[in-house]
Amino acid sequence: MQRRTLTTFALAAGLATSLLTQSALAQDKGLVGISMPTKSAARWITDGDNMVKVFRERGYKVDLQYADDDIPNQLAQIENMITKGAKVLVIASIDGSTLSGTLQKAADKKVKVIAYDRLIRGTKNVDYYTTFDNFQVGVLQATSIVDRLGLKAGKGPFNIELFGGSPDDNNAFFFYDGAMSVLKPFLDSGKLVVRSKQLGMEKVGTLRWDPSLAQARMDNLLSAYYGKERLHAVLSPYDGISIGVLSSLKGVGYCSKQQPCPVVSGQDAEIPSVKSMIKGEQAASVFKDTRELARVTVNMVDALMSGRQPEVNDTKTYNNGARIVPAYLLKPVAVDGSNWKPVLVDSGFYKESQVR
Repeated sequence: MQRRTLTTFALAAGLATSLLTQSALAQDKGLVGISMPTKSAARWITDGDNMVKVFRERGYKVDLQYADDDIPNQLAQIENMITKGAKVLVIASIDGSTLSGTLQKAADKKVKVIAYDRLIRGTKNVDYYTTFDNFQVGVLQATSIVDRLGLKAGKGPFNIELFGGSPDDNNAFFFYDGAMSVLKPFLDSGKLVVRSKQLGMEKVGTLRWDPSLAQARMDNLLSAYYGKERLHAVLSPYDGISIGVLSSLKGVGYCSKQQPCPVVSGQDAEIPSVKSMIKGEQAASVFKDTRELARVTVNMVDALMSGRQPEVNDTKTYNNGARIVPAYLLKPVAVDGSNWKPVLVDSGFYKESQVR
């Protein structure tokens, strides 16, 4: 009986040792610091959660921090990650031009840096960039307007107002340029008319992508330029801005039986906007599957940590002012009231109960 007990104890001890060893090995890959800009937009919460899940599955420790759209806070958080011994930093910057000093500290400690979705500018200490094809996002947004208005069939003229993203976010310029590549021929021909004459990111940008700023600007535009004139379309680069714009429009009688909503674009397929599309208010959004972006980013980290060359598919587009940053671009997908279910629900990104 004693021998059997000792044998059982030895087996249990061996199993415990094995489990501890496996646990230790699972953590041997090191610490990854993830710096996200804010929790005020649902997409960043989803991005953070997706990356933490995949990194942990691959055996990494993770330090995920949100900076509440406060630049000094983000800098302090990143420096703390470096102090903790992070081997790789994944950074979605608040302002891509403010990180040079902090990233020099990272480079001094041989910490690799991946710019996540937003390009980090003005420093050579950015190793790679993972994002979506941001120019194509703008193309899809503008195309949703062109198609809904029937511009290619010769319909028009229509009144349109333009909204841009945050001027301190490099992506905002790609979205705007992509959209203008589609809209410009119709603006030049007079089939689209910007009554406010506000064009260019310096006039249409929305600092920090703030929906309240977009709503206030839309209020002003409607008051100044659309007393008796009808607004037919709004180029919006982000769903939060779209919801702000729609709130303003509803305040003066749009989105009613008497006055339908203008065609309003968007991006990120956030839940309020999906609900709005199902109701027939927001016309369209652009879906970026952040699960795929997380997977690509983790694959890059895996390659860097094992001394391999990460996979990229763009080595020309993203010049940050100090170097061309090699990038991996994913394809965005247009989504509207006709295809939201297969794209968003059948893929498992949302449950139908979340958007109904």
